[in-house]
Amino acid sequence: MPALERILYVEDEEMLRTVTNLALTRIGKFTVELCDSGTKAVEMAKRFKPQLIMLDVMMPVMDGPATLRALQDDPETADIPVIFITAKVQPREVEAFLALGVVDVIAKPFEPMGLAGQVRGVWNRLNGGA
Repeated sequence: MPALERILYVEDEEMLRTVTNLALTRIGKFTVELCDSGTKAVEMAKRFKPQLIMLDVMMPVMDGPATLRALQDDPETADIPVIFITAKVQPREVEAFLALGVVDVIAKPFEPMGLAGQVRGVWNRLNGGA
């Protein structure tokens, strides 16, 4: 199973981008690229070639579901697993997100110290690990 190294994190709130970046790079030791919009994320995904994309649901202009569709519609990015990060975590909402094709949903607010482990757990599950 390939180790998770490269993550694209898409979030329009600067403070959350900063906190998440620190949690993923310092604790998780991941290489992280940050984007503040869905439009930029679609382009960055082609250049950066992340192994995993973490995507905010509520963003202006191009929200998480629209960004996910754009990524899924492009052969270069269609196979990259996506995790939604959102405060919308009622069971029906999570079911709807999973039906769109995301591999998991992480609830906001999340515990920064545990985020890297949570993400690694999703990755391991996707790749047949524990």
